[in-house]
Amino acid sequence: MKNLSKLVMALGLTVAAMATHAAGTLVYCSEASPEGFDTAQYTGGQTFDAAGMAIFNRLVEFERGTTKVVPALAESYDTAPDGLTYTFHLRKGVKFHTTENFTPSRTFNADDVVFTFMRMFDKSNAFAKAYTVQYPYAGDTGLDSNVASVRKTDDYTVVFLLKKPDPDLLPKIAMPVFSILSAEHANKLLTAGTPALINQQPVGTGPYILKRYQKDSQIRYAGNKEYWNPKDVKVDNLIFAITTDGAVRAQKIKAGECQAMSYPKPQDLDSLKADPKLKVISAPGFNIGYLAYNTEKPITGKLEVRQALDMAINRKAIIDAVYQGQGQEASNPFPSSLWSYNPALKNAPLDIEKAKALLKKAGYPDGFEITLWSMPVVRPYNPNAKLMAEMIQSDWAKIGVKAKIVSYEWGEYLKRMKAGEQDAGLIGWSGDYASPDNFLGVLLTCEAVGGSNYARYCSKEFDGMVLKARNSLDQKERTALYMKAQEVFKRDMPWSTIAHSTVSLPTAKGVEGLKISPFAVFDFAGVSVK
Repeated sequence: MKNLSKLVMALGLTVAAMATHAAGTLVYCSEASPEGFDTAQYTGGQTFDAAGMAIFNRLVEFERGTTKVVPALAESYDTAPDGLTYTFHLRKGVKFHTTENFTPSRTFNADDVVFTFMRMFDKSNAFAKAYTVQYPYAGDTGLDSNVASVRKTDDYTVVFLLKKPDPDLLPKIAMPVFSILSAEHANKLLTAGTPALINQQPVGTGPYILKRYQKDSQIRYAGNKEYWNPKDVKVDNLIFAITTDGAVRAQKIKAGECQAMSYPKPQDLDSLKADPKLKVISAPGFNIGYLAYNTEKPITGKLEVRQALDMAINRKAIIDAVYQGQGQEASNPFPSSLWSYNPALKNAPLDIEKAKALLKKAGYPDGFEITLWSMPVVRPYNPNAKLMAEMIQSDWAKIGVKAKIVSYEWGEYLKRMKAGEQDAGLIGWSGDYASPDNFLGVLLTCEAVGGSNYARYCSKEFDGMVLKARNSLDQKERTALYMKAQEVFKRDMPWSTIAHSTVSLPTAKGVEGLKISPFAVFDFAGVSVK
């Protein structure tokens, strides 16, 4: 009887283990909680992964693992020769999710497209008036000011009319931030007087349906059995196991507690690659890790101060210690793989004495105190912000600058950085579309202050070049303008550029179809696990 009991217990444990990792269940160890589930309100990668890629679709999307724009909810589109009119022909028969809070009465149509965009672009829109929030990327990309109208001509045709040409319109609207929402669901929330719930009760057309969310713990999804592209739903259950510590994520994937993980620490890569149960793929990152100086603050608003702080940073030591062979020094605001990169720009050499002289010239011969903000999470462009902040703190101490390191939970960190509370802050960017505008326009123009322009940098000279390039259909002219804008950036130094990183993706060997995105998003459509 004793032996039988042991056998029953052993069988019970085996069944429990099988239930945890049942066939058709994929567990992904992610690095942070999403900011919310309404992608239009945010710019963080975790939100784009958890909401934009899992729950929603766009009119057009990026082919997985590439920068190529392909049809999605729009089966096709036409562009007028003057670049001012885009006509989208919509896919028929696409179903919105049925959730515990909403049952759709119709399929996707033009009303959903018009609602999705006009709530961002039209302040008189009824939903926008009832639920007043910021849509940072709509402004950062210039779409909110340049789109004159989005109108339907019939249930399956939508026309975008622009004030000026925008050759990047298609890749812009392929980003997760412009995911298509259900107008019927929004109207139900509006009628009930609860429009804010659009951020907690998402209804999309995507491959996965949100089932449960526990902040800082897990997100559970069910495969969408009525997905318009059924071959892309290959698992019944998708789980985001939110694990903020990169070392713990590595332990979990080795133990089989998850089958994919985000952003391993460089020091863990060798052991992950050596594990026979795992595979690790790598690719050059389409990213930039940098230190943004708040140009509106009295001290960091002075050019000589920014130059001195930059000149005191030992980039080589930081890249060796933080990136450990997985990063390359950055001197420009975007990577060299992107067209119009200016190869003539270089970082100033490390020079402590010259940095001290610059501080003296700026009126600070004895230095000053400053806040240095450090990200609380691992991101592809910065695998160890805490260590980087500590090294910069030590470098600045050599020129008499006392830096107090500050950090917050990731969502709060981004919110406060956008509000301009910091003196200087570590941050970065993984490109969302393959255009210099995604870095120069989104991160550094006047209209992006309060959004992703964490330096709060505003230069008429810089803006003149970048915005002219944004609206030009002449590729040679755009290239020349962007190259000149990079020179202005380097002269004004709103950032200290640090590094471009290599991105690595560990998965269990049974995971198939998961690709490294050049835009640093995790897309589980088309992914299977054995």
